[in-house]
Amino acid sequence: MASIAKTVVATGASSGLGFEAIKQLLLQQSQPYKVILGARNTQSTIAAYDALGYDRSGHAVTVLPLELSDVRTVKTFSQQVLERIGGDKIDYFLLNAAITDGAEKPGPKGWRWCESLVVNHFSQHYLTHLLREKLVTSKSRIVFVSSGAIRRVTDPSTLDEMLKSASGADGMNVYCATKFVQLVNAHWWRRQLTGQCDVVAVSPGLIPGTGLGRGNGLKLSMDMPDAKPVETGAQSILAAFTRSDLPSDPDQIFLTSWGEWWGKDVIEVSLDKNLQDKWSWSKEEIEKEVGITA
Repeated sequence: MASIAKTVVATGASSGLGFEAIKQLLLQQSQPYKVILGARNTQSTIAAYDALGYDRSGHAVTVLPLELSDVRTVKTFSQQVLERIGGDKIDYFLLNAAITDGAEKPGPKGWRWCESLVVNHFSQHYLTHLLREKLVTSKSRIVFVSSGAIRRVTDPSTLDEMLKSASGADGMNVYCATKFVQLVNAHWWRRQLTGQCDVVAVSPGLIPGTGLGRGNGLKLSMDMPDAKPVETGAQSILAAFTRSDLPSDPDQIFLTSWGEWWGKDVIEVSLDKNLQDKWSWSKEEIEKEVGITA
């Protein structure tokens, strides 16, 4: 591998789709990658990547501590990422982390929102704020791993009640709602970073092998229509890294698992700019919520 290494910073790559996507990058021989991952369990994640036997003369993997339910670790992770990268750039910023827990419990670390919203949206939004300057100077491709489940949200006015701490909402409804909020946030970042970074949302498709639905009663199997293996879902995510045919309409940022850009009619509910602004808090607002001081 003689070409210059590309740098990937990623969340949610310890297992499942994220792990498979990074695995596919590491096991190819044409392009070297430097990968920086955030993980709750760094030791098991390091062991999983070591077991791949990838070519270390070309690729490099760094695993740093990150607990997305605790915003304080997000700040530490961002600082460590920037130290590791130094003067290099971030080519790809992959936001893949997600959980499917319901909103039965109090929110973590003082949040008035449920843990799924903190993990699936707020902490990764905060991380984007913290890395923004480097992302802009790098002209990074920012990839939000979304879901076709966002179509189940037809009335965004219900989100405030559903996603609050201990609302009692079940896991599948909370998952759909948080992925919708994440897509709204992707639109917001696209607006903020126009001409500076490419922002893409992508659906990997229905992938039973990731364990989605575990713990919330949803039974997924490969017998279901449109079900795909983990390897195929990961390929859909990686397509969002390299697709150069971004539509001329800047609102059309959603790449489907079958390779098409969803029309605005499909994602219309997420295009409300007031809604995008509402859920895309400033860095300072997030820090105030959890008591982080400069």
